Amino acid sequence: MSEGVPLSLLENSVLISGGAGIQWVNLSAELEWSFDEFQRRHRLDAAAARMAYRSRFSDSNPENCLPISAVLPDGDAAKFVFCVGWRWGGSASPQEPLEIESVMLPMKNRHGGRWLTLCISSQIGCRMGCEFCQTGRMGLIGQLPASHIIAQVLTVQHWLREKRPGSTIKNIVFMGMGEPLDNADAVFKAIRLFTEPRGLAFAPACITLSTVGRIDGLQRFAREDIPPVRLAISITSADDHLRSRLMPINRSMPLAKLRQTLLDLPRSSRSRYLIQYVMLKGINDDPRDAHQLAQWCQDLPVTVNLIAYNPQDPPIFEASTPDRIEAFSAVLKNSGILVKQRATICQARMGACGQLGNRHLRRRPSESTSNRA
Repeated sequence: MSEGVPLSLLENSVLISGGAGIQWVNLSAELEWSFDEFQRRHRLDAAAARMAYRSRFSDSNPENCLPISAVLPDGDAAKFVFCVGWRWGGSASPQEPLEIESVMLPMKNRHGGRWLTLCISSQIGCRMGCEFCQTGRMGLIGQLPASHIIAQVLTVQHWLREKRPGSTIKNIVFMGMGEPLDNADAVFKAIRLFTEPRGLAFAPACITLSTVGRIDGLQRFAREDIPPVRLAISITSADDHLRSRLMPINRSMPLAKLRQTLLDLPRSSRSRYLIQYVMLKGINDDPRDAHQLAQWCQDLPVTVNLIAYNPQDPPIFEASTPDRIEAFSAVLKNSGILVKQRATICQARMGACGQLGNRHLRRRPSESTSNRA
C-alpha cells in the first residue's frame, strides 16, 4: 500500500478475500467528508467553511480527479474509462489495473431543452448476474468508496472545462457498472455529498438511483432519510419464472414482494418510479408480457421505460424489432400507463445500457464468492 493514501480510504482498501486486495487511486480524503465534519476538522466559522468546502469539491482541483484511461466519443456522447486502482494477487499477477466506465449522454426534450447526463458506476463489476448485462459477466471485484463515485462526476466536469467550455453535467444517474444498493453505504454517502447545498449542490430530482430490485436496500433507503432522489427499478419481466432466469435477484426477492415494497415506500405526490424493461426478441416482448407488466404496475405511480437490448460481447439475445416494441407500448398505454422508449446512445462504443464492463477483467476463483442475494 503506497504511503500517500488517505487513512479514510485505507480503512476500506482490502475488499477481496483469499490474499488479494485493492489499492485505490489516491484522491483527496475530504471527498469523503460531510460539511459538518469538514467544518469541525478545520475549525472554521460557518461562512469560511462554506467557501472552503465548495472549493474542496471543485472540479478544477486535480486531487479530485481519477486517471482517464480512455475517452471514446460517439457524436456528442462519450464513454470514459477510469483507472480506480490496482489489484494484486500473487507472483503471477502482482499488480493489475482496475477500471470502471462512465458515460456522458446528451439529452433533449420536446421543448428544445438540452443538457448532459452522466451515467456513473458504483462497483467494479457486479454480482447480480443479470443475463442481459455485460457488467454481470465480470462478477463483483470491488466496492467503490464514495470518493471514487463522486470523482467520476468531478473528472468529467474537469474534462468538459478543457474540451467543451460552457458545458456541464446537470443530471447524475446510477446506471453504470454495479448494483448501487449492493454498495449502499458508499452510494448513500455519495448521494448526500452530491446534494449538499454548501458543496456540489445537485438537486435530488437531478439524481436517479437504478436498482435490480434489492428490497432490503429500498427499505433502508426509506429508513435512513436519504435525499429524495428518483428511483428506477429494473423489471424486464413481470413473470416470476422468466424474471428469475433473466435476473437471479428475483429468486430471493420476487415480484410480489418488490411490488409491495414500492407501494409501502413513502413518496411525494409528484414522484414516480421509473420501471425499466429491456426488450428481448422472442423472450419478453409478446403482448401477453405487456399485459402482465400492466397488471403488475396497477396502483403504482410509475413510468415504464422500454429499452432496446444492446448486444454484449458476445451477444446472447437479439433486440426486439421496432414494430414489436410499438405493439408492446400500445398495450401499456391502453392500460393507462405512461410509457417512454429510451433512445440508444453510445452503442458503437459499448457504452449503451447493459454494455459497460471489461470482459477480460473477471473475478478470480480465489476472490470473494459471496453469491447473489
